[in-house]
This record gives sequence, C-alpha cells and structure tokens, in this order.
Amino acid sequence: SMPSEMLLKIFSYLDAVSLLSVGCVNKRFYELANDNGIWLKLYSSSLQPKWTIWKMKSKTETVSLGCAALHDKKPGYWKKEYIFKQTSAFKTRIMRLVKLLDPYTGLPCKNKEAMKVSGLSWIIVLKDKNGKEHVIEKPHLSFKDTSVTILWYGTDWPCLDILSTLKLFGVTPLLPDQSRPPNKNGPRRFSLIAEYHLANLTESSVAVGSDELVQLFSLSPGLLVGIWKEKNEVAFVMASLHYNQLLERSILGSATVQYAPPPNKPLLDDIDPEYGLHDYSLHLDLHGRSCMYLCGSFKGLFCRKGDIENGYLRLTVVSLKDNRKHLPIIGTLGICWETDVFKGNVKDCFVMDLTLLDETGKPFWCFSAPVYMELSSKASGLYDYMGHIYTADYVDSEGKVCVEFVWLEETKEYITVSLVLYVSTKKVNSWYGTNY
Repeated sequence: SMPSEMLLKIFSYLDAVSLLSVGCVNKRFYELANDNGIWLKLYSSSLQPKWTIWKMKSKTETVSLGCAALHDKKPGYWKKEYIFKQTSAFKTRIMRLVKLLDPYTGLPCKNKEAMKVSGLSWIIVLKDKNGKEHVIEKPHLSFKDTSVTILWYGTDWPCLDILSTLKLFGVTPLLPDQSRPPNKNGPRRFSLIAEYHLANLTESSVAVGSDELVQLFSLSPGLLVGIWKEKNEVAFVMASLHYNQLLERSILGSATVQYAPPPNKPLLDDIDPEYGLHDYSLHLDLHGRSCMYLCGSFKGLFCRKGDIENGYLRLTVVSLKDNRKHLPIIGTLGICWETDVFKGNVKDCFVMDLTLLDETGKPFWCFSAPVYMELSSKASGLYDYMGHIYTADYVDSEGKVCVEFVWLEETKEYITVSLVLYVSTKKVNSWYGTNY
C-alpha cells in the first residue's frame, strides 16, 4: 500500500545487486526496480567523473549526468546498459589474467587465480521426464596441472529411471564485487558447458568399472556417473574439465548456448601434406581424482606421409621397442569416489588429461576424460618385461589415444610401454586449412 514515489525513494538508496533482488519480490517491485532514473544514477557513478561522452550502438550520444529527461528510453534500458557494462569489464579483467601462458603446458598460468577472482563455481541440473529440474550445487573440487575434477553427491537426488538430461553449467555472480566474496543468493549468470542425455544410461554409455557398491558409466565429454548397484540410482556425478578454454566455456556462454571458440588462424610455415606434422609437444597426466599416477612431457613429435592412413595421422609418443621412454605408474590405478556416508575406489580406471600442442605451442587437442583398462589377449614379448599386457583406449571426434601397460608381478607396478596418438585428418585440415 506504500505510494510508488516513496518506494522509488527507498529503492534509490540500494546498490545494483539489491535492486535486482528486490525486483524478484513481485510484479510491482519489478517495474519500480527498473526505473531508468535509479539505474542511470548507478551507471553514471560507475564512470570516471570526466567521462560524459561514450559510444553506444555505434552512435555517439552526449549525456548530461544530472539529466532527468528519461522518458525517451524504455523502462529497464539503463539497467541493461549498466549490467552490460559491468559484465563486459568483468570478462575483460578475467581474460587478461589468463593471457600469460605456461611454457610447460601451453595453458594459462593463472587459471586458479582467475577462477577465484571471478567467483566461478559449477553446478549440474538434472531434468526429469516431466520437465522438473533439480539443481545440484556444493561440488568438491580437485585441481591438477591441466584440469579440475568436480564431484557432486547427495541423498535427495531423483531416481535414475525418470531422468532425461543432465546439464553442466559454469556459474558466476552477475555483478561481481571484488571487495567482498560472491553472494550465493544474489543474481547469477549461467554458462552452459555441456548437456548429456541420461535416458537408457546403462545401455547407451560406456561402462568404466565397478566395485562392491557402485558402477561407473562414462559420457563424453568428461562426465562420470556413479550408479548404486542395489538401487540403480545415481550415487554421484564427477566431471573432468580441461583448463584449455575452461574459463571461456564457464563464463562466455549463455544459459542455453555453449561458448564456441574462434577458429584457429594458422601461421605461414612449412606445413605440407607431403611432409606431415612436426615439432608437436604432449603433456600427459593420469590421475584418480585425488592422486597422480603419471605425469609426462614429450617434445619433438612428428608424423610422415606414411603415418597417414584411414583418416588419421599417427604420432608415436612411446614405442614398445624404445625402453628409454617407458614410464612407471606410481600407485595402484583407480578412481576414488565418496558420498555423505560411503567411500570407495574403482580399480583399473583413471582420468586421462591430454594436452597436445602444435609447432607454435598452441593447444591443438585437449581433453580430460575417464578411461578404463582391460587385459589384452597378447602376452608380453619384451625381454625386459615379462607380464600381462593391459590396454587403455580413448576416442572422440578429434582423435584416438592407445596406451599399453605391462604388469610386473615382481615389483607390483605397471610400466607404460606404448603410447600412440591418432589425430583426425578433419581436425588437422580445419586447423591448418590444408588437405591431408
């Protein structure tokens, strides 16, 4: 029953975040909280005092900061302009932090710092077949050299049988304030990272492994779903996100459309389909969410014309015959998981983080994904290693990875004896604008 003039006076003392929040109370508050006079004042105060002229929609407008003639603008116009200005400045500040690259991995050096400054978090949204959405927050994070592993679990998740999709979002405050931590109840911006279909999950996805309590299923890209064996219900969800373009995908997308990176601009060099790829670098991590099993870097990778067949270019990283590059696995391979009550470890599987850099040091092919091992039918013919051979393969639209391990019973450890990358010719052609 309070007069609108009095409410507007009260609203004029609020900051932008409070105005956005009070606009959610009811329709009347929403209309009053869109008042152009209030938002122009906020917009003007965010400018330097000497700024009275700026470009807007490719036209130059001169605005008197004390002007009250706002009737030519639709309600909410200056609110949108203020939000656009603040979010643009925020994105610029974050992207500036990740410009410095690590020569070791070819990835931004200050990823963690940028994530902290942005107030970035990740959530999953489970949608059932009736259209109802269930938002799962409060993830547990584990940072590695080139990826972050995110684990969600809870006791009130919907039944697997009624779930249709799972969406993974990056979430940041709509109007971040560097002077105070982000308010989880304040307005937020959602950026869609990936969407997964959960219908017929156990039949349509890849079974990674199991222990006494759960069975793991992998969905591309980089998602692992743990299912309770007894109840056939979701126990936890684990996502592996590679640092390459992680911030862009988590911040620059929208709630409905994923971020699309710009196409590569190749440099003029000696790339020639007759010559093949040359001087590539690889950084490889194998881990189990909380522990590292292998970390290796390889330089000077190349392929010749004879290494191109069946739509792939082969890059041999570790050869079966060259034991100088054979790498031991530290610890027992497995993926650790936990919920509110139970903990476990699914053996013979791990998360693979692959970062392949081109000859200029730019990330060419990057992923972080769960991979499982299986016993090979062939026995080791190596003089140095007598034991069972295990294989672990990964495939996506950009290429394939084939790894072979030998199990040494005497020392109770795995040795990596073969590692071969198969890069899709379509990926290479789109990257260089050539025709392999």
